[in-house]
Amino acid sequence: MKIFIDIGHPAHVHYFKNLIYNLKKSGHGVFITAREKDVTLQLLDNYDIPYTSRGKGKSSLIGKFFYLIKADLLLLRLAKNFNPDLFLSFASPYASHVSSIIGKPHIAFTDTEHAKLGILSFLPFTDVVFTPEVYQSDHGNKHLRFSGYMEQCYLQNTYFSPNNNVLKKLNLKKNDKFVIIRLVSWEASHDIGHRGFSQGYLERLIEFIEQKAIVFLSVEGVAPTNLEKYKLFIDPIDIHHILYHAELFIGEGATMASECAILGTPSIYVNTLSAGSLEDQAKQNLIHIFKSTDGVIEKTKEILFDDHYKTKQKKIRDQSLKNKIDVNKLIEWFILNYPDSYRNFKEDPDLQFKIN
Repeated sequence: MKIFIDIGHPAHVHYFKNLIYNLKKSGHGVFITAREKDVTLQLLDNYDIPYTSRGKGKSSLIGKFFYLIKADLLLLRLAKNFNPDLFLSFASPYASHVSSIIGKPHIAFTDTEHAKLGILSFLPFTDVVFTPEVYQSDHGNKHLRFSGYMEQCYLQNTYFSPNNNVLKKLNLKKNDKFVIIRLVSWEASHDIGHRGFSQGYLERLIEFIEQKAIVFLSVEGVAPTNLEKYKLFIDPIDIHHILYHAELFIGEGATMASECAILGTPSIYVNTLSAGSLEDQAKQNLIHIFKSTDGVIEKTKEILFDDHYKTKQKKIRDQSLKNKIDVNKLIEWFILNYPDSYRNFKEDPDLQFKIN
């Protein structure tokens, strides 16, 4: 089978990397296009996954429109040469448009209900859209739900083993406590009209944390000049090992917040935007969601001053994941058996618990 995968964000590399390895190992053809966003291409290089770049994309609405046309034309040319049986992506409008033009199915995954513009751009051209079962929107007959989170594709125990050597790279000792603060760029279409930490609040938060722990800033874009000394400089493939060892994560980014939920690291998500997966994780105390900075320092104090908090967090994580499926196995089974898999899943969604 020949599968065309479009990747638009560093997280998508992680979502699909194990699937890509398994497909290639089984002799299937895989062709990958990727947007030059943040560390996406660097991750693909580090994981030795060949790809074709579709460029950087744009931040303005008019820029996004012209980039859409450019990327569609590029993917169309590449797809005609590759002649795939199926397209796979995480909510890619480009893959959906091209699949529709050449008459091939597009299987999309998403977990981001508030990305309204993005959903409108890919859903009409998509054959099947998979979401976590706690996703809060309904996309009709093409919508299938799975019992799990996207981050399980690379962070559940089957696929992830923590590396202690990353601590040495940060000049940390084994018992050093550290906190990761994540700042996002606010350039995605669903980020329009939203903003994160003010610089003044960020400075107060860091000052408070330093009473108990070392602070690292993970920044999508440019860090405030006076906070540059806190910036985290690491190889992108090390980030999940660092999150695993962190005492606490505080951030504006939903992806890292949810990753910490799967890793068992205490997580404070500060953003007016939320999603069904995040709210489900919050109900289970896997993460703590704040719509504003009110109460963030108090929750930070509660976590950092409890020496047993992280141990309790990992027990909560273990209990939560007991009832979840292996998302990688579901994706592989579904695409390799499509379209029969669609009909079978529709008739009996509990099939997902029997795939091995």
